[in-house]
Amino acid sequence: MQITNKINFRNLQGDIFGGVTAAVIALPMALAFGIASGAGATAGLWGAVIVGFFAALFGGTPTLISEPTGPMTVIQTAVIASLVAADPDNGLAMAFTVVMMAGLFQIAFGLLKLGKYVTMMPYTVISGFMSGIGIILVILQLAPFLGQASPKGGVIGTLQALPNLVSNVRPVETLLALMTVGIIWFMPSRWKKFAPPQLVALVLGTIISIILFGDLDIRRIGEIQAGLPALQLPVFQADQLQRMLIDAAVLGMLGCIDALLTSVVADSLTRTEHNSNKELVGQGIGNVMSGLFGGLGGAGATMGTVVNIQSGGRTALSGLIRAMVLLVVILGAAKLAATIPLAVLAGIAFKVGVDIIDWGFLKRAHHVSIKGALIMYAVIALTVLVDLIAAVGIGVFIANILTIERMSALQSKSVKSISDADDEILLSATEKRWLDEGNGRVLLFQLSGPMIFGVAKAIAREHNAIQECDAIVFDVNDVPHLGVTASLALENAIEEAAEKGRAVYIVGATGQTKRRLEKLEVFRFVPESNCYSDRSEALKDAVLALEPHESEDSSSSSSVQTTY
Repeated sequence: MQITNKINFRNLQGDIFGGVTAAVIALPMALAFGIASGAGATAGLWGAVIVGFFAALFGGTPTLISEPTGPMTVIQTAVIASLVAADPDNGLAMAFTVVMMAGLFQIAFGLLKLGKYVTMMPYTVISGFMSGIGIILVILQLAPFLGQASPKGGVIGTLQALPNLVSNVRPVETLLALMTVGIIWFMPSRWKKFAPPQLVALVLGTIISIILFGDLDIRRIGEIQAGLPALQLPVFQADQLQRMLIDAAVLGMLGCIDALLTSVVADSLTRTEHNSNKELVGQGIGNVMSGLFGGLGGAGATMGTVVNIQSGGRTALSGLIRAMVLLVVILGAAKLAATIPLAVLAGIAFKVGVDIIDWGFLKRAHHVSIKGALIMYAVIALTVLVDLIAAVGIGVFIANILTIERMSALQSKSVKSISDADDEILLSATEKRWLDEGNGRVLLFQLSGPMIFGVAKAIAREHNAIQECDAIVFDVNDVPHLGVTASLALENAIEEAAEKGRAVYIVGATGQTKRRLEKLEVFRFVPESNCYSDRSEALKDAVLALEPHESEDSSSSSSVQTTY
């Protein structure tokens, strides 16, 4: 397997344009996310450089641009706040260690080839989770938006302090924040071709704050240390280790989802196919290196990726060029960033939060599915007010239970038992003849389709409905998969039939179905001579084997259904 990403110089001009354009967009976003996280602007800038470089070099999506993102920033904000509160001296260092650990989780996911499973979650859960993160990011910007320091306690603390924040609003900084949002929101599309609105808002907001309000005490970024970052060795505290592991797992998983969803967007734009497992390894290496040098964790960024592609980027060279351009800007123009108002960065982050919210699905979720909409709203509430892990876990659990219930109900329709030639089961003329000659003493028990655990109840119900008969033909010819729970229910039906002295015939037990029945030792109840590949032959032999005696009108016909 190729170690590095797809890099060549056949599209050099396009990759240069794509990388430079993506770097211009990344600069204000990195500053905003660094400040919003509590780690500082420097952490955001170096996260954008380091994650972007190594993810591009070792990833599996040629056009993917990786950097600190809104969802990742929300998680890291909570991580930094909790660890700093628990240990003011080492909290930030432990937060960077969490970023490294998250990268290790991502590398493990990639090496275990779990990439294809990462995004296999119901859209209602993904939508609710991402919308909840967007709402969190918006709420966390309210304090700097109003010109004040963020209160402790995250979302709940900010909401509780909102009356005090509003009463002490600083109008000039709020005006700068509103102007920033307005520029990003309403900048004409034709102008966006020449300069990204985030950068325009950053430059104009800074210039206006200096020219018009230079004599006022406006909260600004302050000095950003020039030069290369210092190595941050991992720091652990025994009493915080469990929390750090959980935070790293959450951060790593969110980064995987964020990156792979963006990779799908890149595939649709370039008509290519990414390597999801390789991408996770690249993302993991990027986050490990970022944490080692005091940078924020990052993931695939949709905005940067789309801009890169639209500007001509087609290989990973564009991502490497973007990282190098950012590096030059940081080393050469770090002092200029000191005058940027925090309110301007809050306006940029605020708009990002608004964009993360899945407005399109929120507007029509209740039209698509009431249950799906309720799941989405529950995930949003849990994400914002309780816990990110609880939100995803509960959301996925409920969504899967409802899906299993529906699928089992549909699949249960394929569990049928009949003793006369009716329309419940499609029979050939020969099969109808032999079933009619059985005169209710021969029962055909048919299973069709995948027999998952939700169908076991239908098998048991159909089995319990069987009245008197002398022979049962179990037809599993159309069963491609026999689950453990369903196979136990089938074993119970066969065993009870044998114990009651009924002749048991099995039709079509091959492949996985046969192996499963053999492991359950079901064939100890069924002679080898009673195993058939043809249903009509089984019905014929079942009828001919009956002892001649007064027929009993014991036909049993029913149809059961279960869902999952």
